[in-house]
Amino acid sequence: MPPSITPLEQAKDDQDDLVFLEEHPAAPASHTPREVWRVMIIDDDEDVHSTTTFALGNLDMQHRPLEFVHAYSASQAREMLKHEREIAVILLDVVMEQDDAGLHLVRYIRETLKLADVRIILRTGQPGYAPEIDAIRDYDINDYKTKSELTRIKLFTTVTAAIRSYEQIRKITDSRRGLDQIVHASTELMSLHGVQNFAAGVLAQIAGLLGQKANGVLCVQDCPESGCHELVAMAAAGRHGHLSNLRVSALNEPRVTQAMERTLAERRNHYGGDAITLYFAGKASRAFVAFLDTDRALTEIEERLLEVFCSNVAVGLDNVELVSHLHNAAFYDQLSKLPNRTRLIEILDATLAGPAKDDATLSLVDLDHFAETNDALGHQFGDELLVAVAERLQSRLGQQLTVARIGGDIFSVLGDAAQVNPAMILALFQVPFSIDGQDVQLSATLGLVRLAEHDGCGADALKDADIALKRAKSQQRAGHFYFSRSMGVEIRERVRMMHALRTAFGQNQLFVVYQPQIDLATRRPVGAEALLRWQTADGKFISPDRFIPIAEYSGLIIDMGEWVMRTACRELVALRAAGHDNFMMSINVSQVQFRHPYFLEMLRRALADTGAPPEFVELEITESMAMEEPDLLIKMLGQIKQTGVSIAIDDFGTGFSSLSYLQRLQIDRLKIDRAFVTEITGSARGSSIAEMVIQLGRNLGLAVIAEGVEDERQAQILHTLGCPLAQGFLFARPMTADALNGWLSNDALEGVA
Repeated sequence: MPPSITPLEQAKDDQDDLVFLEEHPAAPASHTPREVWRVMIIDDDEDVHSTTTFALGNLDMQHRPLEFVHAYSASQAREMLKHEREIAVILLDVVMEQDDAGLHLVRYIRETLKLADVRIILRTGQPGYAPEIDAIRDYDINDYKTKSELTRIKLFTTVTAAIRSYEQIRKITDSRRGLDQIVHASTELMSLHGVQNFAAGVLAQIAGLLGQKANGVLCVQDCPESGCHELVAMAAAGRHGHLSNLRVSALNEPRVTQAMERTLAERRNHYGGDAITLYFAGKASRAFVAFLDTDRALTEIEERLLEVFCSNVAVGLDNVELVSHLHNAAFYDQLSKLPNRTRLIEILDATLAGPAKDDATLSLVDLDHFAETNDALGHQFGDELLVAVAERLQSRLGQQLTVARIGGDIFSVLGDAAQVNPAMILALFQVPFSIDGQDVQLSATLGLVRLAEHDGCGADALKDADIALKRAKSQQRAGHFYFSRSMGVEIRERVRMMHALRTAFGQNQLFVVYQPQIDLATRRPVGAEALLRWQTADGKFISPDRFIPIAEYSGLIIDMGEWVMRTACRELVALRAAGHDNFMMSINVSQVQFRHPYFLEMLRRALADTGAPPEFVELEITESMAMEEPDLLIKMLGQIKQTGVSIAIDDFGTGFSSLSYLQRLQIDRLKIDRAFVTEITGSARGSSIAEMVIQLGRNLGLAVIAEGVEDERQAQILHTLGCPLAQGFLFARPMTADALNGWLSNDALEGVA
């Protein structure tokens, strides 16, 4: 089996194995052939295949048993999927040959093989490799689970839900396929698109069949079984053309209305000397009826032809109405009746391909704090407010612009740049919206993109506008921001670095170095701070200031942080074995890592597995972490202290700490930030802040250490001020574990000059 890509030495069997709550003996095999659901398991771990098959093999889902297809790598799955048919569900490991092999395979399944029906469930034993939200949405991923979540019952529930979804999708696909066959194989009538066109075509076909002029109306009745008599005209022609799209009962047309009501009541055709009414049986308590004037009585042959015609057309009317509803549901927002995201992308693609691109601008309009209004006043109120916003945007900006609702509380405006004007759009929100007699004041934030500066497709333009919107929201609410190429480069660079970091972590390009910490009185080493470094394959170093935020954003920091903790603890044990007993190891903890629900468990396991003495292990957290949600932090620090590990606040003095909370925090040491150490000799303010931190530590009974000490003058001033410890280039630069061992055994024994 391929080795794990993470550098962790401990095998996490308790996280990677499927856990079964209860087992039942397999049912005896049936001798009667049955239809099956085909489930494909793609995983490089043979145990996952066997445990999954064992968990689900004797169970029926949706009245069918399961049949399993096995692939042990992404490449093998690619070849198999070219030939395998009727796969309902794919259980796919995220990390196989490469850390993103699973997601590449999903893209291949959806985009290359065009397999849209199959349901995909991602599984991973490494939570740090979670897919991005965009990947889950864009590649139609049904579910994402860590393997430790998948008990037998949860696995059964997840797969059952996926099979139900697959079954429904197949039914819809089969129905659409039948509609396509009807449209392409039927007569000229069946090739007409839209309910109104189809209905008008029915009137024309009836008239043509009878050799008459088309003077009539075709109506739909929504609820004939409940006694409803409201007829709505779908199409009208000739002398009845004024009835189109109107309620027939509201007009002074008793001859037409009475004839239709009689036909609907009796559910059969009626033929008169000067008019006919035809009944088309619809589905789901709906019925259609047509009224046509004639200039003669029909022959028996014509009546029989119309009976056959009505039977065929009734199905067509139902289907064409269904297609119309599907079209509206697919391309229009059901609440506001505006074009939705899908339709907007189509319009953007057409605009980008035409001359209108040169002067067009797309603006996203995000309602500020709408969620709070929705929660406070109720979802129905919120829906009415969204409808009011849609109506104002559409009515005030003019018909030349395209107004769409792309989701939630975000609208879009597309059109000529002179009209898609930020000031003009924001001005629309200066007047309150009146909902149920209550005035609601809203503001909006805009993200805009000039299509003339855009080279991609409509979906890309929408993403660029969203990037601009996020930038606008990060700067100020009720403002706007235009997308620029530099912003796109920044986003792409972040994504590139995220993938590179994952690869680097898997290929051991990351390593830990140690910067010694010195007793200023004796100039002897008393500890070291573990620092993470990244050197690329071509020898270049990537700054932690660049890759640590990316690791936090992607979730990779969880696995990286645990690896650093274990590595530092093992080095501490090695140093103690070499005779350096009274030596403290300081380990930085990211905010994302610290907030992980299993952080405390990770710490305890690292201490237990490595044998590191907790009284010589120190965790460093930043001042901003200490001041954010301090009550929760106080509880967490108390649990950490119970392990015997000590706590230091890094970069102290750079934030705005509350001294009352600082007293309640169970911390052991303050670190003076390098900026204040530099000021000791390089600023008119001198040592004021450093001296304050030292005095504060003394008053609270806390140890103090200064970082970033680079010259002897700084070291002497700090020592005079009462600072006991320091680290910096004056004493030693960060060094590898081997170099640290040698340094402690040689140079450090004689003191640092």
